[in-house]
Amino acid sequence: MRDFSDADRKKKKARIHLPENPGNLSEEALARLETAVRAAAEGGYVPCPVGWRIAKDLGVSRLDVGAMVDRLGIRITDCQLGCFKVGKTPPGSEPAGPVSDEVARGIEALHGRGELTCSNVFALARDLGVRPLSVAQAANARGYKIRRCQLGCF
Repeated sequence: MRDFSDADRKKKKARIHLPENPGNLSEEALARLETAVRAAAEGGYVPCPVGWRIAKDLGVSRLDVGAMVDRLGIRITDCQLGCFKVGKTPPGSEPAGPVSDEVARGIEALHGRGELTCSNVFALARDLGVRPLSVAQAANARGYKIRRCQLGCF
């Protein structure tokens, strides 16, 4: 894996308009967040689930964690929806496991309303008692793009 460079930061800012301090955190809260992110980073990377845990532990939004990760030049890895995987389910193919009719209907409904977002994929998975990754794989197999990462990555 490679470093998160200034060119990467610039490219991401052109796609995603994430303020530097989305939650308008105090300097003290920002310092705690920076310390937690630095402590969690291994080799310049923080796994997605760890970012979520940091947000929960510190009582800040996931976007605050994502913004701090960007500020520190760290990358998020191990997306819980498989969005950063090189070998993810290609569009037009079948996902790893069978897709229930409920999952398929849920994905189609979210996509049809333009609401196929990270948080909605997690909500659908929770409501149907399936793994978020299986919902994401089914969406990807249909060629649908999941938007608005809860950490601000996409």
